[in-house]
Amino acid sequence: MPVSVPARLVSGVLIGLLVFGAVSSFAGAVLAFNAEGVCVPLEFLANTPLTSFVVPGLIVGVVVGGSQLTAAIALLTRRRSALIWGAVAGFGMLIWIFVEIAIIETYSWLQTLYFGLGALELILVLALLGIAPALASPWRVSPRRATARFTGAGRSTLSDPHRGSLNQDATESFPSAATHP
Repeated sequence: MPVSVPARLVSGVLIGLLVFGAVSSFAGAVLAFNAEGVCVPLEFLANTPLTSFVVPGLIVGVVVGGSQLTAAIALLTRRRSALIWGAVAGFGMLIWIFVEIAIIETYSWLQTLYFGLGALELILVLALLGIAPALASPWRVSPRRATARFTGAGRSTLSDPHRGSLNQDATESFPSAATHP
């Protein structure tokens, strides 16, 4: 049986991840400017058109960190565009890691960490959108046990012998309940 988590908790976790992503992206940018990549040798850029870590620092700070911070602020202030920004931030992190690996052709465990961060952000955005309902829905109908009967006027009654029944508009989707009598 899937465990459901309140949307407020999922949103809070997403905000925390976005803030972490923003802070670490800004820290990475500062280190790229001030310490020329810190412990990353310039030889990693040998087969690239780059001669220093300034351009990657700008990209990670402004684009990746900026989208992470924008998404976090949008979620905190409950903007209509918050989940779009969350998706942009998650995809931005994934793209950054893909490009970084392709350019420097070297692997670090930090790339796995930040790739996972971007993927988790996207999963949480999907959960808040209702696309991954097992994560954030308050109640889920089991497709094998659920039955649906339409009562007319666009309403249906969904019942589960173990959980009772739930009335809802037919426009709200429980496709598995409607297709498996």
